[in-house]
Amino acid sequence: MDFGRTMKYQREAEPDWPHQLKQLPGCERLFSCIQCGKCSGTCPLSIYMDYTPRRIINLVREGFRNEALSSKTIWLCASCYACAVHCPQDIHITDVMYMLKREAIQHQMYPKRFPIPVLAREFYDLVRKRGRSSEFWLVLRLAMKSNPLILLGMVRTGFWLIRTGRLSLRSERIRGVHQLRRELATPKEAQ
Repeated sequence: MDFGRTMKYQREAEPDWPHQLKQLPGCERLFSCIQCGKCSGTCPLSIYMDYTPRRIINLVREGFRNEALSSKTIWLCASCYACAVHCPQDIHITDVMYMLKREAIQHQMYPKRFPIPVLAREFYDLVRKRGRSSEFWLVLRLAMKSNPLILLGMVRTGFWLIRTGRLSLRSERIRGVHQLRRELATPKEAQ
């Protein structure tokens, strides 16, 4: 048994963090988890995750913020709600995953160059600036910030889509985008 490692992790835990999360919508039943594993057993993507959903809930409840927020698991959640449907304690695990994603983006604690959080951030930035997303510019920004080499495999399909009019290079803006920005503003930005 490695007591040094256990003590190190206990000191790294933030015991107040799960109590703060419990106040957020969808996270109210966080401490009701009995660690039965049904969420992990029904998750179609758990085999690809670094931590199973059960383990993420446990990390969160124990206050291991850095481990939970920097895991790939929260980004691989498909939002299928299979975990929530089968949870005997009625925990909204998908909502907890969404909350963890938001906090990871806010604190920039996601795996570097991992495409899913980059996609989420770039989509949000495009919508916030222009009011809508352009597929071409979204994919281009995603590729440039995660793996530029994937563009080589997309050139032929992209050219065909542009030629047939199915993909536009234009970046359109909605009217009243300033109203949308005001609605999307965080409480800090609104002040």
